[in-house]
Amino acid sequence: MQKEKAIVLTHGLLDTPLAKTAHGLLRGTERFEVLALIDYKHPDKDAGDVMDGRGRQVPVFASVEDYFLHQTEQPIWCVVGVALPGGKLPDDFRGELKSAIARKCSIVCGLHTFLSEDPEFSRLAEEEGVRLLDVRKPKPRHELHFWSGEIFTVKQPIIAVLGTDCAIGKRTTCRFIMEMCARHHLHAEMIYTGQTGWMQGYRHGFIFDSTVNDFISGELEHAVVACARESNPDLILLEGQSALRNPTGPAGAEYLLSANAKAVILHHAPGRVCYEGTEALGYQIRSIESEIELIRLYDAEVIGITLNGEHLTLEALQTYRDDLQQRLGIPVALPLEEGVEALLPAIRARLKKGGEWVNG
Repeated sequence: MQKEKAIVLTHGLLDTPLAKTAHGLLRGTERFEVLALIDYKHPDKDAGDVMDGRGRQVPVFASVEDYFLHQTEQPIWCVVGVALPGGKLPDDFRGELKSAIARKCSIVCGLHTFLSEDPEFSRLAEEEGVRLLDVRKPKPRHELHFWSGEIFTVKQPIIAVLGTDCAIGKRTTCRFIMEMCARHHLHAEMIYTGQTGWMQGYRHGFIFDSTVNDFISGELEHAVVACARESNPDLILLEGQSALRNPTGPAGAEYLLSANAKAVILHHAPGRVCYEGTEALGYQIRSIESEIELIRLYDAEVIGITLNGEHLTLEALQTYRDDLQQRLGIPVALPLEEGVEALLPAIRARLKKGGEWVNG
């Protein structure tokens, strides 16, 4: 895939979890070459330093006009780099997007607000000869697939990366696992299920929450089957969405049933008390042990745990990790702090190639 130059708009949200689309692109994308972040709160900083304290040599500019005042590279795209509850484009983003269009940038948006259906944006885009690409726009019904059972022809191991809550780091963890496998000469492919995964350039997947419910199972199955046939990986990883028990949008059974994932890597945030979106109700996240048992009842096995360290010091997180690993007897990794190498033995134990266990 030829990378295309892009600027990414976060407009004051770069240092918050709401900028997870931008964070994903900063951590790696095969679709875009990220030239800069546009965020009025963090001008003249390195975007990586703002995100997680690790510089990535991607500058931040206060505005689109500020970028063009100081840089000569012409972006092809301006990416809306935020994922917001409800998916509505904030009104204060409009001015920056109009500036980008005036500067001959096409727009990529992963929100539920479709810019291509907005009269003002449509008119401006036509005048400037640029595109408005709404990644979350639903496919036409005739392009959707219904579940058929073809998933049972897939021979590669399928591992679902699920979480105990949403907006917790499942996609990032999934990418880290894929990259770790590559370092150990294992070909893993990731099935993306969200708009950021598409923006990162993964070959196989679909947008889970813009798919009509009747077809989610079939689209997931179709993506896995296509991946197995076209890419022939050693291992297929599934990017989880939401959580089995978050009442604002439960998801996860599809991965275990419709995609036939018999192994799970479970991502958990021990410092988080309530499910995202339920804080005012005090709706508390269930114990990780009960989540593992629920997954077992779906006839799948949790083979490893990964942890999100929000609200915890590194020392507290490591102590929790050590205790959990001792209690559960399975590997527990800290993806952002230490990587995911601890999961490799458990992943190798699930792999077969030519009928032989992969032990190399």
